[in-house]
Parts: sequence; structure tokens; C-alpha cells
Amino acid sequence: MVTRRGFLAGSASAGIMFCGCGLLDAARAAQPAGKRPALMMNGERVKVIDTHAHCYFQEAIALMGEDAKKVLPPVRGVQEHFIAAGDEKAIAGRLADMDAMGVDMEVLSINPFWYGKDRDTSAAICKIHNEKFAELSRAYPDRFTAFGSLSLQFPDLAVQQLEHAVKTLGLRGAAIGGSVGGASFSDERFHPVWAKAQELDATLFIHPQSTPELAKRFQGNGWLSNVIGNPLDTTIALEHLIFEGTLDKFPRLKILAAHGGGYLGTYAARSDRSCYVSPSNCNPEIVLKKKPSEYIRQIYVDAMVFTPEALNFLISQVGIDQVVVGTDHPIPWEQHPVDQVLATSMPDDHRAAILSGNAKKLLNIKL
Repeated sequence: MVTRRGFLAGSASAGIMFCGCGLLDAARAAQPAGKRPALMMNGERVKVIDTHAHCYFQEAIALMGEDAKKVLPPVRGVQEHFIAAGDEKAIAGRLADMDAMGVDMEVLSINPFWYGKDRDTSAAICKIHNEKFAELSRAYPDRFTAFGSLSLQFPDLAVQQLEHAVKTLGLRGAAIGGSVGGASFSDERFHPVWAKAQELDATLFIHPQSTPELAKRFQGNGWLSNVIGNPLDTTIALEHLIFEGTLDKFPRLKILAAHGGGYLGTYAARSDRSCYVSPSNCNPEIVLKKKPSEYIRQIYVDAMVFTPEALNFLISQVGIDQVVVGTDHPIPWEQHPVDQVLATSMPDDHRAAILSGNAKKLLNIKL
């Protein structure tokens, strides 16, 4: 039995539990602002972990020189991006936002904006990120943890950074883009990084930055570089890891893919037909250990797919144990992550798994 003052300040009726966007949005709008009541399931407190949340640090952006102005897009939530231990006003604002969404802990990350920089500059940026993430985690251990930043364009340096971030700073792994300078993650030069992540039991959070090759096509109304470009880039990154045999080489590699894993789950079965339909486009030396569509069930994805119906379908493709909460906060993509899970038709133990249980296992979080 789910209770959070009767779910949306009313009864969890079938009309709300299985409605489309309209009724659910109306119910959300009726909720008062402020801290959400504790979420209880079967008499137990269920905490919520948001695995997809962001922040930035001014000191790191300043190292980008003339490129600094390109780091943050002109979107809502930009001011709230800048939080740091000791900045009481910014922290109070962030915690108030989290409380209003019903989020107990955010796993912070920074989208890579330094892959085009030289080794020293990139190293300095990542050092600032990782140390400040560690400071936040120590200051607010029940509210914040983080994915580290890596200079992935220099794989040998990235290996060192990952080990330091996990072993010394206590971070949960690393956030990476969808590619590096046009190179896919299946490229052998990145294998030492994946090997180190597997050795450390560290999670790699794939968060793309559009699909640069299609920038011209994305121009025009609707912010298509994000709406289409981000999920597409994630899909391409994952498909290369699958088809090039990288996931077979690193079978214990833990990957969390943003935005519901892109489009992979939506059309995964098409991948199973590719080499049958067009053998000339497949390398006979690469023999996968299972069907391409089956690899999606070893990839974790966030639940940022916006409707209960879409979340139900995502779960049917990847499995209930592979889905975690993700909001993209402070950018207001998903402002009601708990309501989305509660409005999805599933047993309470499955809801609890998505809200925090799966994230605790994936990221070794004790909360």
C-alpha cells in the first residue's frame, strides 16, 4: 500500500493511477509547494535517489577561456546549477527544490565540456570538479553524492582520475559523454578506462551532448539538438558498445544511460535482424555472445521518459532491476519523478526498486 497523504493529496484512484498526461498534470498542479511528506510503502519509509542531476563550478568554467560562454545553454535553472559546500544560500535553494520533488539524494554530475581541451587544462578542470564533489558529499552525506569527471580524450589520465575519484574521494564512478571527438567508446584506446571501471566496480554514466554531426539538421524550432539529439547520441554510443563486442570484453562493466537509454529500448529488436539482412555490413570476426537486443538488460537507464505508459514500456524492455530515477535537475525536464513512478501500474516493491533500491545496489549507496 502506497501512502504519501493519499497520493497527490487524494485517493489513489484508477483515474489518477493510470491516466494520461492531462489528469496527472492537473493533480500535480493542485499540490502545494514545499517539502513533500515522507513516502511510505507497506509501513516502511522509502527514500528517493535521483541519479541524473547536475551542477557546475565557476572556477572550472573559468579555465575554458573563450569557450566558457558555450558551456551552459540558455535554459531555465542556470542559476541553480552553481552549488558548492559552504555556499549556504545556494545549497538551501537546491535542498528546497529536492524536498519539493520528494528527492532525498542527488547523484551529481557535470556534462563533459572539456574534451576538446589540452591535457593540463582538462586535468585542472576535472580536479576542481572531483574535489568539490567530494566536499559536497562530505558536507551533506545524506543528500549528495556524485559521479566524477574524466579527461577521457587522454585515456591514460582518465584511468588515474577514475581511480583517485573512487578510491580516495569516494565518488560513485564517472560521468562521460556519448563520444570523444567523434570517436566511439568501442575504440580500443578507451579500453583501459573500461577495464579500470570494471576493476573498481564503478559506474559509468553516459550523458550525451547532442549528436554533433547532425547540428545543421537540428536547427530551427523545438530545441531538436536536445530533444532528438541527446537520446540519439546515447543510442549510437550503446549500439557501438554492443556491436563491436565491447560489452563482451567487459561483461561486468556497469553503465547507466541517461534519458531512458535513448531509443535503444524502443527499437532494440531491429538490431537483431541487422546482420541477417545485410551481412556485408557486419564484421564476421566479431561474434557476439548473445543477441544485440539482449544486452540492453545489462544496461541501467534512468526513468526520464515522462509518462507512466512510457515507463511501463521501458521496464518491459530493460527489466525492473535496471531502472532508476533521473530528473536532469535543475533543468526542469522531470519535476515530479515520484508521482511518475506512483502513477505507473506495478507492485510496491517494484516502485521502491526504481525510487531507490536499484540505485543503492548500482552505486553502493547506504541511505
